[in-house]
Amino acid sequence: MIEFDNLKITRVNDNRYCIYLIWQGRKYRYYNGNAIGSSSAPNQLAVKHRLAAFESLLREFQVAVARGWTPEQFSAVRPTQSSHGHILDQAVAHKLSRPYSEHYQRKMRWIATQLKQYLDGKALTAKTAADFLNQSHWSPAMRNNLRSHYTSLEGSLKQFGYSGTVKTYVKRERVAEKMHRPFEDTAAILEEIKSFDRRLYLCCLLAYGCLLRPHREVRQLRWSEVSIDKQQIALSGDRTKAKRNRIVPIPPYVLNELKEWFWSKNDSDFVFSESGRPYAPDFFNGLWTKFKKKSCILKPDQTIYSFRHTGAIRVFEKTGSIQTLQAVMGHSDLKVSLTYLRGLEVKQVTALELPEL
Repeated sequence: MIEFDNLKITRVNDNRYCIYLIWQGRKYRYYNGNAIGSSSAPNQLAVKHRLAAFESLLREFQVAVARGWTPEQFSAVRPTQSSHGHILDQAVAHKLSRPYSEHYQRKMRWIATQLKQYLDGKALTAKTAADFLNQSHWSPAMRNNLRSHYTSLEGSLKQFGYSGTVKTYVKRERVAEKMHRPFEDTAAILEEIKSFDRRLYLCCLLAYGCLLRPHREVRQLRWSEVSIDKQQIALSGDRTKAKRNRIVPIPPYVLNELKEWFWSKNDSDFVFSESGRPYAPDFFNGLWTKFKKKSCILKPDQTIYSFRHTGAIRVFEKTGSIQTLQAVMGHSDLKVSLTYLRGLEVKQVTALELPEL
């Protein structure tokens, strides 16, 4: 690999920056992406957006260097005529510089790839993005999902010259709510899972008893977050969807299983993995797919998340408190909890509360 020294961003004056590097003892400064075939021109943006744009351009230079680019190739390289691909790449890199979940990052990159293929050389505008979203092969639910992801990206796009919003052209569609099916006999299904795979069993037990999100909060759970003595699990804000610290009590039946698990794996960092890294994001989904083929009592629409749904129902039935449900579920506000309840088989109004004749 070609060696470079000091590949970094340098401030030229109060309002301008450049990419600075040393190669074979010579110093080079680049004020745009022309040298690597990029149309990025951060110094042409508003002053407040320039540094972020240069951070994105620096990543482009790093990729180019890793692929063998050198300053000598500058004369042979021409910038592309269309900038939409670079704008999308820069905006996605800027957006995902924050600690989003792996699932969210994959979805955002997939949307960017699909959009670039659709544009096929056309400029990216709010109207052309809306045309992409309004394609007839998207279902209403999928279109709403894509619209939500894309509008969250528009803030980053605007730092690279984009203007407008697809909200002007694409309205959110009404979609029939889908009822989440809870488990009728939770103990029976857990016993069946336990005989199939103990890892899947503990995952489902934590989702039901502690109402943890299985594919992130459970999969990445560390022993340092579990207190056997205090009988609680403490997650910091960077580990939760709501970005808030979350402390969850551990019920006795979960605690007993964790104790057994701990004594057999007390030298590992993660609860479920002994390799020093958490399992892959789709690990429990893979186990669940195999379990579904063997289960005798599982219903078609039930998933690992059904344990969290069922746990939520049990909490609300016991307490009747939406505030308590919000706390144990780790929701950001009451509106989320209310929306959650609407998707479950929960009676929020009893016959006694209806009008009498």
